[in-house]
Amino acid sequence: MPFTATVLTMFPEAFPGPLGVSLIGTAWREKGLWDLQTLDIRAFSEDKRGFLDDTPAGGGPGQVLKADVVARALDSLEGPPRPLLYMSARGRPLTQARVTEWAKADGIVVLCGRFEGVDQRVLDARGFEEVSVGDAVLAGGEAAAMVAIEACVRLVPGVLGAAESLSTESFEDDLLEHPQYTRPRMFEGHDIPEVLLSGDHKKIAKWRQEQRERTTRERRPDLWERHLANLQVKSKQAPEK
Repeated sequence: MPFTATVLTMFPEAFPGPLGVSLIGTAWREKGLWDLQTLDIRAFSEDKRGFLDDTPAGGGPGQVLKADVVARALDSLEGPPRPLLYMSARGRPLTQARVTEWAKADGIVVLCGRFEGVDQRVLDARGFEEVSVGDAVLAGGEAAAMVAIEACVRLVPGVLGAAESLSTESFEDDLLEHPQYTRPRMFEGHDIPEVLLSGDHKKIAKWRQEQRERTTRERRPDLWERHLANLQVKSKQAPEK
């Protein structure tokens, strides 16, 4: 059974979006390396008018997705247990480390919120992990769900091809990726760095590592500190010679 991403959403027509194109789309539609399923949570409302939401307990603006509706939708799913994700601005940040763990599972189930959010009781009762894709608020969870799904699916063996291309990507070792260049050699007065044209693979590897470290220090000091801390731990764990 391939890695399966199931999306609980009020708007299944929003999918597949970018998940249906390029290598990831081909891996799904033509190669069957992963699968995408959507479930319209509106079908699980028992309200005669089809309402999924109600006013917030304690008062306040907006509406809240009801716990019983979400529970019925989730409980209708079959197959092996999978990580449950709820895309929320109040969730823990999406990280490559978490994505790597999810990609090892049989798939993921992603709940897309709307309105003011989802009744916390169903999130707690069913064991959802609340996940944020950044310090910004979206109108709904669909776009965020696509980000989480793509991040997982691209790690599924065979989807992207060369495994070595994944090992030096941003976040894999708490460093951002080095800059990339291609032809033409000269663009608007800017040349490709000479070392990349040298054919000396050791020098190229050294330059790329230096660029990764420099970029991380400048743009993500939090990652840089974590990288240094991990290096320190590894040095202590290394056997003495």
